[in-house]
Amino acid sequence: MVQNYVFPATVSEAVTFLSTNRGKARIIAGGTDLMLELQDGKNTCDVLVDLTQIAELKNITEENGYIRIGASVTHAQAAKSDLILKHAPALAQACRKVGSLQIRNMGTIVGNIVTGNPAADAAVALTALETTAEVTTLEGMQTMPLEDMYAGVCLSCIDSCCQVVTHVKFPVKKKNQGSAYLRMEQRKALALPMLNVSAMVSLSGDTFEWVRLIVAPVGAGPQHAQDAEEFLKGASVSEATIVEAGKLARNQAMFRSSAIRGSKEYRMGVLPVFVERVLHAAVEDARKA
Repeated sequence: MVQNYVFPATVSEAVTFLSTNRGKARIIAGGTDLMLELQDGKNTCDVLVDLTQIAELKNITEENGYIRIGASVTHAQAAKSDLILKHAPALAQACRKVGSLQIRNMGTIVGNIVTGNPAADAAVALTALETTAEVTTLEGMQTMPLEDMYAGVCLSCIDSCCQVVTHVKFPVKKKNQGSAYLRMEQRKALALPMLNVSAMVSLSGDTFEWVRLIVAPVGAGPQHAQDAEEFLKGASVSEATIVEAGKLARNQAMFRSSAIRGSKEYRMGVLPVFVERVLHAAVEDARKA
C-alpha cells in the first residue's frame, strides 16, 4: 500500500528517493496505467516518486540536431507542439490516437514506452524516428535505443524502482525526409489499436534513399518490417514499389489472434493497405520538407 507520495525538485533527488527506499519506491508521471495497476494489485510500492514538479522534464526542445522530449511531456502537449508537428508528424498523429482527451492530458510519452505495451501509439512512431532514451541512476546517465527497452510483451527493461527515464530524443528531420503514422481500431471510443504502422522515409529525387517501416503489435515492442525496408532501399517512389512493400511487410508480421485486437488472418489481410497508406503519407510529408 502506498504510504508516502513525494515530489522531488530535481532528477538527482528522484534517484536518491528511489535508492533510499530500496525497491519499495516507484516513479510516477501521468499515472494513467500505474494507478490502475496499484488498484488491481498488479503492482505494489510504499512510495510514489512524482516527476511532474521537475522543471527540466516538462519541455520539448531542439538541441544539437535532436528533438528532446522530457519525461513529464503529455500526449496532448506533444500533439500540439510546433517542433513535433514540424519534425515528427508521425508522433503528433500517434499522440492524437491515445485513449481519451483526459488520458492524453495526463498520460506521458515516456510512460507510454516504459509500460512495455508493444502497440503503444507513441512508441511505434518513436521507433520509426530512431529514438533513444536517457536513463539516469545513482551511478549516472546512459543512453539506450528505444528498441532495446522491451524485455517481452508488456515487459520493460526499465526498473522504475531504481531507474529514471528522463528524456527521449530523435534526430531533427532533414530536407526530403518525412514520417507518418496510422492505426486500425474498432469503431468505439478508447479502443485499443488492432494494428498500427509508422514510417520514416528519406528521399533522393524520385528514389527511396532509406525507409524505416514499423509494425505493431507483432512481438515484444514495435518491430521493423525488415524485408520491406530492404526492398525499398534505392527503389523508385512509385505505386508498384509501394504495393510490393506492403506485401513484403507481411514477412515479419507475426500477429496472434485476439478477441480484442482481431484475428491474425484479418490483420494480415489489411496490413498491406495500411503500409501503402503510411508510405504515401510519409512521402507526401517528405516532399513538403
